[in-house]
Amino acid sequence: MDYTRLYINGEWVESNSKEFIEVENPATREIIGRVPRANKTDIDYAVKSAKEAFETWQYTDLSTRISLMEKLIGELYNRADDFADMIVKELGRGRDFALKTHTLPYIKDGENYIRIAKEYEFEKDMGDHIIRKEPIGVVAALTPWNYPLGQVTKKVIPAMLTGNTVILKPSQNTPLVAYILADAIDKVGFPKGVFNLVTGAGGEVGNILVEHKDVDMVTFTGSTKSGREVAQRAMKSIKRITLELGGKSPSVILEGADIELAVKRTLDTVYNNTGQTCSAYTRLLVPEDEKEKIEEVVINMTKKYPFGDPALSPTNIGPVISERQFLKVKSYIEKGIEEGARLIYGEVPKEYDKGYYIKPVVFSDVDNNMVIAKEEIFGPVLCIIPYKDKEDAIRIANDTEYGLAAAVFGPDEEAKEVANKIKAGNVNVNNGRFTRNAPFGGFKESGLGREGGVFGMEEFLEIKAIFK
Repeated sequence: MDYTRLYINGEWVESNSKEFIEVENPATREIIGRVPRANKTDIDYAVKSAKEAFETWQYTDLSTRISLMEKLIGELYNRADDFADMIVKELGRGRDFALKTHTLPYIKDGENYIRIAKEYEFEKDMGDHIIRKEPIGVVAALTPWNYPLGQVTKKVIPAMLTGNTVILKPSQNTPLVAYILADAIDKVGFPKGVFNLVTGAGGEVGNILVEHKDVDMVTFTGSTKSGREVAQRAMKSIKRITLELGGKSPSVILEGADIELAVKRTLDTVYNNTGQTCSAYTRLLVPEDEKEKIEEVVINMTKKYPFGDPALSPTNIGPVISERQFLKVKSYIEKGIEEGARLIYGEVPKEYDKGYYIKPVVFSDVDNNMVIAKEEIFGPVLCIIPYKDKEDAIRIANDTEYGLAAAVFGPDEEAKEVANKIKAGNVNVNNGRFTRNAPFGGFKESGLGREGGVFGMEEFLEIKAIFK
């Protein structure tokens, strides 16, 4: 596949900039491709194409949009192995995780959006008035590198299904997966301009899109710091925005909990994807008198996670995404030691000549006021924080600027009581599992709006009341 062009107005076109950004395999540091560094001329063309396409796409029969999307989902299933293979190279994930976690669930999400669209009331007679749900317009989708397919499909599919047109700007670290998606969309035959792909640096392409007068909505996933800037820029023209941002999520182990279950469910979020998951339970809150016992379980279980080169085993977890991320996580580990947290497993990473590998790190006796407990590290680093009683656990869990996710383990009724008091968009209780019908998003500085299920689809709709 040719990655040196942009996809605009239904065609693969050369960028006006004639400049490119190299894409690196984080497991080997090998350059695996290059994509255009789009400029303002390219973006203006993409926005113009999307705006013109919206004039007709918004009025296209829902059945037509659904039919095209069903064809796209079939094409995505046909290319599932291609997506997984690229995620192995581009993100550095093991093949099993790339297919089973990064690829197939998000194609199934697309199927679910189609089901929702078939059942959704886009117009409802309320007696003295009619409520209509209408598409917003041109949507700029700015997506991160940590889930290079999932975060794209959660925006692109519901946006297009509901009659919007889309300009996708994927992360410059993992743009190649988006090319496979764009090629599939092109093959299915969506009208020109309904979907457009532009690549480049976030601070360049992203900022131009966010401030563009003809972009009606911005949907962004990334850090809270970047999300704050996106919001400020978008508000200059009062655009609709959705922001899925950072987290420092607590996992609370209550007395009487199944400790093995609690630790396994917690560590899966912290270690899989090398900790590069915004909803990871990176703060483990434990009863003071059970701390040593839980520490032992954490250490023994941590040893079972297969960190290493994804090329050597399909189950290996792999590296962090880049040199920048490696150095960032390394600095946080050093900061934890400096702050006086007790390092009970792991070490400060050293060399990265052969890949950006960071093995799991566990700190205990962490105070919730420490930097490593307050800031999002985005690496395989766990902070164990002891608490005195249930009220103290709730206080610590909520003592954060974030509110994306949480978990509570313990006797069912007590665990549900604690879950109700935690200020987070998603809270898992014991064996609870996230479902694709549920909304995903955060309280506080973890974002605005929701993704997933009917709630995620409604983010791309305006509400109109017609009085009769």
